[in-house]
Amino acid sequence: MLASGWSANQFSALLGAYRSHLGLTESTVTGLFAVYVVGLIPALLLAGPLADRRGRRPVALAALAVNVLSTVLLMAGGAWGGTWLLLPGRFLTGVGAGALLAAGSAWIKELSGSPRRPGLFVSAGFATGGLAAAFIARWAPWPMVTAYVPHVVIGAVAGWLALAAPETGGGVAVHGSDVAREDTGHRFRRTVLPLAPWVFAAPTIGFVTLPGTLHSGLLLTGVATALVPGAGLLTARRAPSTPTAGLLTVAAGTAIAVVADASENEPLALLAAIVLGAGYGLALTYGLTRTAALAPPHRLARWTAWFWAVAYLGMFTPYVLTLLGHVTTTPILLTAVTLLALAHAGFVSRKGKGQ
Repeated sequence: MLASGWSANQFSALLGAYRSHLGLTESTVTGLFAVYVVGLIPALLLAGPLADRRGRRPVALAALAVNVLSTVLLMAGGAWGGTWLLLPGRFLTGVGAGALLAAGSAWIKELSGSPRRPGLFVSAGFATGGLAAAFIARWAPWPMVTAYVPHVVIGAVAGWLALAAPETGGGVAVHGSDVAREDTGHRFRRTVLPLAPWVFAAPTIGFVTLPGTLHSGLLLTGVATALVPGAGLLTARRAPSTPTAGLLTVAAGTAIAVVADASENEPLALLAAIVLGAGYGLALTYGLTRTAALAPPHRLARWTAWFWAVAYLGMFTPYVLTLLGHVTTTPILLTAVTLLALAHAGFVSRKGKGQ
């Protein structure tokens, strides 16, 4: 799970470098960022049911192998300056990470008894992977290659360690009444899935949209990439898992981002990134704990995969904002996001959903 988060954000920290070193346009860079989700969501939806039927261990280990292979392709793309390698590299990063999230989330929860722990390890990977890649790319030679080396090492070590972990899934289905199954499924669709897109809409605004519109340097981009999931990691450890708290925190973060972008204030942009990271942590904690509470044991990986899949739809947010940026300004777009988060929070609070 640490390797999964690391693989996602090591690329995010290098977005500015791809713009400057390889001359990629803003739409191309954000498009490469979004291709990750195109590979991830189908992998989630396929790996979840497979992990419930065949077990967590084989799915997670196979996914980790794909995850490491994707990084090798990104290294080759950086060495030869070819988007034709970056595109399949990012796509396979999503495939590997998605299958890892589906099988690994259920595996960790069943081994540890804590539904929060999968999110903690993924967030730790998000935070450290981005920061490490940014520092390596800033000072090491061949930055588009060497920045990816740590993930290859981490992936190899993670695979070796995971070989000793016992299997926990793949058992016989536990049958309950149709009414009970429908009731939990309805509550899952009503309380968890509507909040899920905010999980990654918040951090991607913090470490993709803001550094891009402010034309921040590589190091600042890497710091933002680390601050967002780092704040989420700290929040997820202790914070109560309520949907309203997450939505209000996201709204506060985007409101600060409006001011930061309008004034081109980089310190204020970092503050916005931290607040958005806290909102990410709150939303992620709620989603994972609520999913684990509602899911039948024989469908835990499947339901967890659905949560992650809908959550990752939020990663298209920077790409959508970039496209809409041709029509209006980024501060206006971020204001609209703020109002949308506030409206969602008001709706959830009024209905008392998930409380």
